[in-house]
Amino acid sequence: MLNQLKLWAKKLKKQLFILYLAYKDNRVSWYTKVFTACVVAYAFSPIDLIPDFIPVLGYIDDIIIVPLGIMLALKMIPKNVIEDCTIKAEDLIQNEKPKNWVVGSIIIIVWLLIFTWSCFIVFKFLN
Repeated sequence: MLNQLKLWAKKLKKQLFILYLAYKDNRVSWYTKVFTACVVAYAFSPIDLIPDFIPVLGYIDDIIIVPLGIMLALKMIPKNVIEDCTIKAEDLIQNEKPKNWVVGSIIIIVWLLIFTWSCFIVFKFLN
């Protein structure tokens, strides 16, 4: 059982790298790129839609939402792009992981804006 979970996690990680590389490919349509970018950003984001400390519900995004998003994004991308990106992803996983500081910064800024807005709403409600 534990080995199956490890294999599943490795497969998801590889698929995320495939999506990351497909996002940069010019053969992918713009709407697929937007959806793919959202899936990759959410999967790599340290902040979840449903916090993990909430019993049972906290892991729904990790177990259901992220794999479902990956599956849908992979279905939207042309097969030849997936094949090319699979080869590149395997090479990246073996050598080094990609670093994209711009996307990481955007994710952090968006989450900070959401947090600031939430604090503002709570503060306004309390007064």
